[in-house]
Amino acid sequence: MKIKLASAALTALVAAPAVQAQAWPTQPITMIVPFAPGGVADTVARPVAEAMSRYLKQTVVVENKPGSGGGVGIAHVGRAAPNGYTILISLPSISSMPTADRIIGRKPLYQLEQLVPVARITADPTVLTVRADSPWKTVEDLIESARKTPLSYGSSGIYGTLHMYMESFANAAQLQTLHVPYGGAGPALIGLLGQQVDALAASPATVKQHVDKGTLRVLAHWGSEPIDAFPTLPSLKSKGYDLEFYQWSGLFAPKGTPEPVMQKLREAAKFAAQDPQTIKTIEGSGVPIKYLDAPEFQTYWDMDAKNLNAAVERVGKVD
Repeated sequence: MKIKLASAALTALVAAPAVQAQAWPTQPITMIVPFAPGGVADTVARPVAEAMSRYLKQTVVVENKPGSGGGVGIAHVGRAAPNGYTILISLPSISSMPTADRIIGRKPLYQLEQLVPVARITADPTVLTVRADSPWKTVEDLIESARKTPLSYGSSGIYGTLHMYMESFANAAQLQTLHVPYGGAGPALIGLLGQQVDALAASPATVKQHVDKGTLRVLAHWGSEPIDAFPTLPSLKSKGYDLEFYQWSGLFAPKGTPEPVMQKLREAAKFAAQDPQTIKTIEGSGVPIKYLDAPEFQTYWDMDAKNLNAAVERVGKVD
């Protein structure tokens, strides 16, 4: 009898996680946006959370947790219980911040190994942007000029993605440059429009209205294929520079999240990326949905992180 009871207890223990996974979620899920409201991550997070709520039949609450360029919110999710109830939506800067912290002698707030990818939702190649009244009509014009006279360019901050994309281009094309960091992509755009800097790497959605108005000009993009916002714009690859960078947004969960829960999160993310209402809202803001499921996103993330961190290492410590 004791053996039968022990066997029954063991069976119950083994079955419990499966029952819990089948029941998941039984409470609201929090999606952390590690930036202030209004940015790309926030813009994507809200319609995605709403669609995921419909699929999972539980509320997905968006919570902004800004600080340290996104590090505070990312670290919060990295430390969260791996039960699927705290997830993250982040941007490419997630990949390079630990390396940048190490270079400047600061303890990283998190490590990439603390997180696992759920899905990539959007991806938009940045565009090389100058003012319309600049002397550069083509990327070749700018390269020729910047090899002789330093080109000033703005960014969203030191070691940020916009800094690294421009630095990689400058290194590949052997340009002379002067980096001017701002407190975000918005202020950097204002700096370009206000003639404080000569150029900027920016998302197509950010600059398209200014290009349409005739105040800005785009010269090239960092993608591998034509982009919707500027279909005739050449890529830097087509000009002989092996550079490919995107401003993407992706969902992550704490490492150790049970596979059945991860599977449901992946299903919910795919549902959101294919949901007509979500597509209309996100693409209406000018950001294209470029969905990748977890395995493909992991491969992409590994490559993107490698390229970004190589750029950070190349820049080194900035005084």
